[in-house]
Order: sequence, then C-alpha cells, then structure tokens
Amino acid sequence: MKKTTLLAALFLAVTLVFTIDAQAQKFAKMDVSPMDASAYPSSNRVSEKLIKVTYSRPQLKGREVSKLAPNDRVWRTGANEATEITLYADMKFGDTNVKAGSYSLFTIPGDSEWTIILSSDTNVWGAYSYNEANDVARTTVPVSSDDTSVEAFSIVFDDVDGSIEMCMGWGNTRVKVPFNK
Repeated sequence: MKKTTLLAALFLAVTLVFTIDAQAQKFAKMDVSPMDASAYPSSNRVSEKLIKVTYSRPQLKGREVSKLAPNDRVWRTGANEATEITLYADMKFGDTNVKAGSYSLFTIPGDSEWTIILSSDTNVWGAYSYNEANDVARTTVPVSSDDTSVEAFSIVFDDVDGSIEMCMGWGNTRVKVPFNK
C-alpha cells in the first residue's frame, strides 16, 4: 500500500512539474518583419525545386525604400538575417556559372541598377559582416518601377522563355534577376 501511494505521489509530482514547465514557456510575438520563402517552380505541387529563397519581409510603414535600403550600400536583401538562397542545381547567375548550394543574397541598390551578390558567407545577421572577398558571383540588373506599390518587400519567381527570373519588389521599385539552368 505504501509503495502504491508513494508511486502515485511521485507520478503526480512529475506530472505537475512538466505541466508547470509547459505552461511557463514564453512564445515570441509575431516578428515585425516576418520570415517568408519563395521557390521556383512556385507550384506547391512540384516538390523538386530548382531555387528557394528564405528572407524576412520588412514593411515600408510610410518610409521610403531608399531610407531602408540606401543606394550604393550593401543591403541584406530583406530584414533580420541575411537572405539565404539555395540552388538545387548548378545555375548560371548573370554571366557566372554557380554550383548548387546555399548562399547569402546581398544587393547594392542604385537609382537605375542594382548589383545582386551571391556570397559564400551564410548564417549571418544583416550585412554588418559582409566581406566582398567571399562573393561567389555578382550581376547588375536594371531597376524599373510600377504604378502599384508593394508594402512588404517581396520576392517571386517567373518563368520567362525558358529562363528563371527572380523578381524583387518593394514600394514601386522592381528588379528582375536572371537565372538559367
């Protein structure tokens, strides 16, 4: 009888500890610049992707793109951690052949063109530790504008005549980055 009572008390104590511990967990509020992902092909029904980008989506909130991603300065291409791009196959990025793998995606915005950079530095916060010596490839692409403003920085992919375009939009600014398999 004492053994049964002791086991029951022990079980109750362990259950109480785990219940209190589970209730004590603090879950973070929604990030101001939530993480998102975009992939090519974009259809959810296609499991074998060629490219996937994981990035955080800063919001304009009445501010100008040029204040949040200043011209002629390396930008993390989003918010928080540097944007990560994974190529699941060897690809041509601009004029450079790039091996399959994961890279950080940085940009240098400008009024008429943006420089897009793939860097071997991964798992980095922002562009604070950006090191040009670790660039794998760079390409320069023209900037266009659109009448429709995009509040949250966004990346999508398009298939254009057999090549892949990674399209970035924020505010009225649009940039298309070519990839070819």
